[in-house]
Amino acid sequence: MENVKLQPVGYLPDERPSWGRLVLFAFQQILVMFPATVLVALLTGFHISTTIFASGFATLCFILITKGKIPLYYGSSFSYIAAIVGITGATYGTPASDSLIGQAQFGIILSGLVSIAAGLVIAKWGAKVIEKVLPPVVTGPIAMIIGFSLAGVALTQAAGYNAGASSSAAWAISILTLFSILAFTVALKKGVVSQLPILFGILVGYVLALLSDLIFKTNLVDFSKVFTEGVINVPHFTLPIPSWAAVLAIMPIALATIPESTAHLYQLDLYVNNLAREKGAKEYPIQDKLGINLIGDGVGDMVSALVGGPAGTNYGENISTMAITKNFSIWVLAAAAVITMVLSFLTPLANLIATIPSAVMGGASVYLFGVIGAQGIAIMIEKKVDLFSAKNLGVIAVILVIGIGGTYGFANGLIDIFGLQLPAIATASIVGIVLNLLLSIPDAIAARKNI
Repeated sequence: MENVKLQPVGYLPDERPSWGRLVLFAFQQILVMFPATVLVALLTGFHISTTIFASGFATLCFILITKGKIPLYYGSSFSYIAAIVGITGATYGTPASDSLIGQAQFGIILSGLVSIAAGLVIAKWGAKVIEKVLPPVVTGPIAMIIGFSLAGVALTQAAGYNAGASSSAAWAISILTLFSILAFTVALKKGVVSQLPILFGILVGYVLALLSDLIFKTNLVDFSKVFTEGVINVPHFTLPIPSWAAVLAIMPIALATIPESTAHLYQLDLYVNNLAREKGAKEYPIQDKLGINLIGDGVGDMVSALVGGPAGTNYGENISTMAITKNFSIWVLAAAAVITMVLSFLTPLANLIATIPSAVMGGASVYLFGVIGAQGIAIMIEKKVDLFSAKNLGVIAVILVIGIGGTYGFANGLIDIFGLQLPAIATASIVGIVLNLLLSIPDAIAARKNI
């Protein structure tokens, strides 16, 4: 009997699933971004409904700016948390005053100009200008620390610390959720179900949590706040208030998010074109769109802040989900953005999603955050980074230790040095860039002598 070659499963950026599948895929993307986006709002004192709305709105603007060529989802960035809290003085779960949020908004809006300026430079002089500053030996380790620095968040969620639940019950649910996702990822090979392993795994974890509550009274799922605020509520929009102190605190962080955004784009290029080769389709020059990507990032920050949302980034969790499911459809991300904006008005629906236990999302995050880190390794392999080079090893080592060590060795991931409190990931990025440039000087001099 003649073997029949199976058609590769997945959607390339310009391919649109049927409407029913589109909604399912979009909901999966919402689930993986929702907890982190809400968590940023809780930590910074921004309003949750506004932050959710801003996430969807900024994603739509990003898609429009990039003309639907770059499939990325925009969510609240962890890199800005310390700087924003320095302005809002927020305590966990308590919204800051409108005036303090407004000042932070002003700083975020101007920080968006940094990304836009970098994008315009690339658009005029080409990506080679940035590649000298951000080669794979820098962007790969940065992608790794973005994923691995979130490992603590994943495990504390898995333990149920964020919800105050029984640790044993939380661990059991998180482990079962993780293995459900892994099992679905490996076992489901064909059809639409093969692209929904994250959604299925989270649903399994949720059902198990409900059963645990029913049988063992573990109180993992809390429905008490689902209908406490009415059915339809307009998000709490606020206006920017000029504050140069906020600009000085927040704007420099944008410099560190450029390597993060670059790393995300390289990851996306890698996985999209791998699927394109499997399907025998044209190549998608996503990596060449770094300039417009950074412009889109900057615009995303600005429109998010204009309505009262925090600074953001293209979410690694969503990239991981796309890589796992091989679903890179722009249509799916646009649908996720629209549904997210609707959810911000339909308070009970948003609150219902928020009832997904910390343990369930922790189990999913163990996989998702780990995949982000693994993608950093994939960048270096794909770009053939020489790991026997003393210079490359030095750059990689310093980035990894500062990023990961700073995250876990100091309170709130702020490195205490020379009287300053420096964000670990931002510091690792900047030090890595500078170190790579300095260590490249001897090679540049030798190359000139040989001309």
